Amino acid sequence: MGYDEERVVVRRADELWQPATRRGFLRALAMGGTVALLPTVFAACRDESASTGLAPAAAARDLAAAVGTITLDLGTDVGIFNYAFALEQLEAAFYTQLVTTSPFGSTFASAEQELLSDIWRDEVAHRELLRAALGSAALPTLTPNFSAVNFADRTSVLTTARTFEDLGVAAYNGAGRYIRNANNLLMAGKIVSVEARHAASIRDTLDTTGTAFADLASLSAWGADPASGRDVALPPLSVLSNAAPLIQDTITIGTQPS
Repeated sequence: MGYDEERVVVRRADELWQPATRRGFLRALAMGGTVALLPTVFAACRDESASTGLAPAAAARDLAAAVGTITLDLGTDVGIFNYAFALEQLEAAFYTQLVTTSPFGSTFASAEQELLSDIWRDEVAHRELLRAALGSAALPTLTPNFSAVNFADRTSVLTTARTFEDLGVAAYNGAGRYIRNANNLLMAGKIVSVEARHAASIRDTLDTTGTAFADLASLSAWGADPASGRDVALPPLSVLSNAAPLIQDTITIGTQPS
């Protein structure tokens, strides 16, 4: 792995999880730089598109065939990662709007600002990592709908953030079973572990009793099972249904995962 102030080059998949790479990644993004993944990094992910007879460029054209409507093929790892990319786009857009608007400094205490800014940087990194990995097969930029969020109200922001993080964890957990390549599953597992920490931190910030961060009982509707200690997990259709109010585009599933 090598990087300077404007460009990060990732040569092997394991480098993506090294602290030095992540710092360089975030530094380059902050300065308007670029991130380059060598072809071997996510070759296994892209090989999935070849196995279906659909080239990445053709896949991207099909995704954008109708204005405002996106159809996902969840029968391949490429499709699963585009599904994740859609959610990461929404999360990154939410936190970007939060930390770059003037009420942020007056609405949240300094410690909360630091936490939310850290989450923002993580979500932007997740979004750009998936965008780079998918290349020309990546779905278009989505248009979020945050009209119901009052960014000047602490409770409104944190409640929405909790929904985003819980939904993200449920989505990755629910889709993990369909990922075919072990390296791709490892990548998804790394991302969902970060999303889970976000969810716990937001819950702890909303409720200072010291127990909300691990409250599975309140997450049964998201697929959690307190008796067995099983975390949230939802199938893609349920995830997209929950995300629909937060996005202007229409996302449908063309091929169900199997």
